[in-house]
Amino acid sequence: MTAHGEGVRDGDAHGAEEPASEQQSSDGVTIPEPQDRAKAIPEAAVARLAVYLRVLSGFAEQEVHTVSSEELAVAAGVNSAKLRKDLSYIGSYGTRGVGYEVAVLIGQIERTLGLTQQHSVAVIGIGNLGHALANYGGFPSRGFPVAALFDLDPDLMGVPVGGIPVDHVDDIPRVCAERDVTIGAIATPAKGAQDVCDRLVQAGVRCVLNFAPVVLQVPEEVEVRKVDLAVEMQILSFHVARRSQETSESTASGAEADGAAQSKTRDVNAGVNPVDGMVVRP
Repeated sequence: MTAHGEGVRDGDAHGAEEPASEQQSSDGVTIPEPQDRAKAIPEAAVARLAVYLRVLSGFAEQEVHTVSSEELAVAAGVNSAKLRKDLSYIGSYGTRGVGYEVAVLIGQIERTLGLTQQHSVAVIGIGNLGHALANYGGFPSRGFPVAALFDLDPDLMGVPVGGIPVDHVDDIPRVCAERDVTIGAIATPAKGAQDVCDRLVQAGVRCVLNFAPVVLQVPEEVEVRKVDLAVEMQILSFHVARRSQETSESTASGAEADGAAQSKTRDVNAGVNPVDGMVVRP
C-alpha cells in the first residue's frame, strides 16, 4: 500500500536512489560523508526529523509502504522543500515516481537520532509532573522505557508508580548504574535540581531532560534539554496577542478606508469635486 497513487511523480526527488558516495542534496547542498552527517545537521532540522519519524511510524502502522515528499511534508506540517533538505542531511533523496520507502526512511532517521541503541529513563521528582512522566505510555513505545524513579519523600519509598518502585535520591548513582540509565528527567523544584543533576552525572548519565525552572551547570560531555512549560505558554500568549493586534489594525484600516469612500460618495452626490473641493454647478 502506498500513501499516493501509482505512478505519481515525486517531482523534486532524484530519478533513482542516490548512492552513498553522492555529496549533493536535491537542493544542491553539499552533504558530508555518512559518519559526519550527524555533526552537520542543524538543531532545528534534528527536531523536525523527530517529527518526521513520528509521522512515518503512523504510516507504517497503517501499512503504508511509500510516501511522497509532498504527503510527508503536509502530515508533518512543513513545506516540501524544507523536508527534502532535512532528509538530504541524512542521505535520503527518495526515488522519482515512488517517493520515499517508509521502512527505509524510518531506519535512516532512527540511526541518525541514535535510536538504534538501548535507552533507559530515570524520573526524579515524583510529584504531579513526575507521576505523569512515569505513567506516560509514549516513552516505552518510542524506545525510552522508564527504568527508575527517585524522590525525597520517605512516604513514597518503595511505592510503585507505573509499576516501578520509587527509590531515594541518595541511591541515584547506584540504581542508575545498575539499570543502565542513559537519560535523566528532572521534575523536581528548582532548589534541588542541581544536586539531582550532579548525582545523575556521577552515575554516568550523559543526557538530561530538565523540567525544573533553573539553568543546570553540567560538564561539556553532558547534554541538557530544558523544558519550561510556563515559558512555552508565554510564547503562545505573545503570538495570540500579536495576531489579535494585527486583526484590530486591519479592521481599523478597513473602517477608515470605508469612511473615506463614503465621504467621497457624499461629496460627489452633493456636487463637490473630490479632487479640488470645488462645488460643481449643474
